[in-house]
Amino acid sequence: MTLARRLVAEGVGTALLLAAVVGSGIMGERLAGGNVAVALLANTVATGAALVALILTFGPISGAHFNPVVTLADASQGGVSWHDARAYVVAQIAGALAGVAVADVMFGEPAFARRR
Repeated sequence: MTLARRLVAEGVGTALLLAAVVGSGIMGERLAGGNVAVALLANTVATGAALVALILTFGPISGAHFNPVVTLADASQGGVSWHDARAYVVAQIAGALAGVAVADVMFGEPAFARRR
């Protein structure tokens, strides 16, 4: 796979993962009626399901790291080159920011809204 294709996979995958995590957190909180345990359970199940789907989708393309620490650990073990790792981290950070902003806006919140 070309580096560009792998970077797009990492960026899009990270964006979708963060959108799922933040979005399921917002939705779980809204639907739980103040029950923190129910909100946490809803967030955990949705996040796990999204992660499985994203790994199965993007794993063959980029390795489905979706996390700079995972990428750096893989580079330290020779799984990806340090040059590619730097590019992955940039794509992951950009994807994370985009995913959080999309989730906030999708639920009627200002992008990067601060929550208690």
